[in-house]
Amino acid sequence: MKHIYSERRWSEWRDTVLVAAHNTPHSIPTQEASAQIIMESAICTIVTQFKNYAGKDGSSSTLSKEEFHNLVSSQLSNYVQNAGDPAAVDQLMSSLDENNDGELTFLEFWQLVGKLASQKGGFGQ
Repeated sequence: MKHIYSERRWSEWRDTVLVAAHNTPHSIPTQEASAQIIMESAICTIVTQFKNYAGKDGSSSTLSKEEFHNLVSSQLSNYVQNAGDPAAVDQLMSSLDENNDGELTFLEFWQLVGKLASQKGGFGQ
């Protein structure tokens, strides 16, 4: 499985965040603050990317089939197996679409994020 970020890019980004965290006044220890900022940044990135892709076909709070295809192929192609296969992405979307309305809410999409993170972290099913 390919990594989205090279180890060097990840280290540079992490070091930048850690320096920023160190230079920001916190009431919690710097190491804990640094981890918090990294987590907050990761959540903001996921939310921002969802919003960037949602709404082009209708509702700005859900992903349509086309929007989901675009998000998966451009943002998750190294993590989602067969991300370039429309039928596979359709099947994936169907498995996430709990209310079968043909769109994914953020919470439905979040299931995918959790599954990918669990696989990446070696946490299993």
